[in-house]
Amino acid sequence: MSGFSISIHLNLLQKGIASVSLHPANGKCNVKLRVVAKRAFVRCLVCRCYATTKSLQVGGSTHKNQVSSVVGSSDESQRRKSSGDDFEMKLEELLSEIKSMIRMGNKGDAIDLLEANYEAVKEQMDAGGKTVEEAAILDVIALGYMAVGDFKMVDSVLNMLNGIVHDLRDDQPLLEAILTHMGSMYSAIGSFENSMLSYKRVLEIIERNHGSNSTYLVLPLLGMAKSYGCAGRASKAIEIYHRTISIFESYFGAESNELVVPLNALGNILIEEGKAEDAECAFMRVVEIYTKLYGKDDKRVGIAMCSLANAKCAKGDAESAIKLYSNALQVLEHSDGINLDDSLLEKTRVDLAELLHVVGREKEGRKLLEECLMITKKYKGEEDPTFVTHLTNLATSYSRSKNYVEAERLLRSSLQIMKRTVGPDDPSITFAMLQLAVTLYNLKQDEEAEQLALEVLRVREKAFGKASMPVGEALDCLISIQKRKGGDDGEILELLKRNLSIQEKAFGHESEQVVGTLKKIVFYMDKLGIKDQKFPFQRRLSLLRNKVLVNYP
Repeated sequence: MSGFSISIHLNLLQKGIASVSLHPANGKCNVKLRVVAKRAFVRCLVCRCYATTKSLQVGGSTHKNQVSSVVGSSDESQRRKSSGDDFEMKLEELLSEIKSMIRMGNKGDAIDLLEANYEAVKEQMDAGGKTVEEAAILDVIALGYMAVGDFKMVDSVLNMLNGIVHDLRDDQPLLEAILTHMGSMYSAIGSFENSMLSYKRVLEIIERNHGSNSTYLVLPLLGMAKSYGCAGRASKAIEIYHRTISIFESYFGAESNELVVPLNALGNILIEEGKAEDAECAFMRVVEIYTKLYGKDDKRVGIAMCSLANAKCAKGDAESAIKLYSNALQVLEHSDGINLDDSLLEKTRVDLAELLHVVGREKEGRKLLEECLMITKKYKGEEDPTFVTHLTNLATSYSRSKNYVEAERLLRSSLQIMKRTVGPDDPSITFAMLQLAVTLYNLKQDEEAEQLALEVLRVREKAFGKASMPVGEALDCLISIQKRKGGDDGEILELLKRNLSIQEKAFGHESEQVVGTLKKIVFYMDKLGIKDQKFPFQRRLSLLRNKVLVNYP
């Protein structure tokens, strides 16, 4: 793939498109990359889409520490050089320009550029071109649509790309990078089986070329582990994370910075699997690594302490978790490069406040929430969405302390702001609205509480669907209000049946929520004297009493 020369077809400039053809010296292929011309010149277009960590984080967050020391090695530079720097450079330039357009707010231009290159490569494929060059261009186009957020188009381009890649030999240049990108993009759009197949093939190629303990395996291994985790195959994901950690340990030692990424990923999935003690060990290693490398007052140590606190909390050790969160907060507040209104600091305060409420230390927790509110008001203003969130959190705190009057005041302020900023029919407004309905119910202001609950139900049905969990939450509130108001028993029974269906789907047919609703249904059927319909519900409730650990009167 070396020896490409570039020519520009000026006859297309009148259409606003420049077609850049890459002609290899041996004349074996003619691959076109199209660039939308701006003003009177052709722009050079870039992205590090091959052999870099950031480009492999398609559709997800990136971390500066991620494996950069491995993929940026001099050996990798040699591999890149032997792959044909000229062609690769043009691909990188194309994706970089697309991302630059998106950052500048020129999403329409980015889409025009992607469409032009997509049509060009389709023409090339229709003419018989189905080589690694066409695959590389489709890869960049898919990455571009990923950046735009058009996942439907990503899926379509990946299907075309998969058709080419399937028939390519494993020794083709750039194939490793293409397959790794495919695995990441398939994972991002929820096609986990295809993601795992892509990663499986690239791992086989790398193992054959570099051995089973090569650091080149790390990125596809991490991607495959993520796909396994998302697909519900946690044990396999955990196994792969352990393998990745072993590779890094063998190359860099047990206290290397490179271990942080797989250790954090391992800790998170262990918590999800209820293995809090194992997660605690993983996060403790991260804290120790960062402390040794950067000192105990570095912000990275503070971040790692928050993860460790999460593991302690999952383990049931609330006091240790509170101490860790408090220490982490002090570290982060005094770290260089972190402002008082930093989102990381904000999250740490809220997490600590929530935990303090759980253990009954509401005043301490409320003080942190008030601090969040004041900081947001000072730096972002009252119209900022996070200000409303903090108002609602503070109202929740007062409700827990049975100070419903103060909770009502805060919630009404929250709703007034939201009505101005997002409008009365935006589903986000329903969370504060429903909380206000509950607060008014506790203040025995049933008429207004019922109207609010009905409005929440209307908005949520439209936004989420009539059988959604948010609708079920609204139904719960409405049923309680109407029951105390002495509403029509038949109407309440129908609401209960509807809620039962939602709860069965959301929590399972033997959940405590389902049992509670079944009891209410049987009660209202007794009250209405409809014994013929009551029997199936009564029988089911009797069977569940032997399976579910619930206290019955």
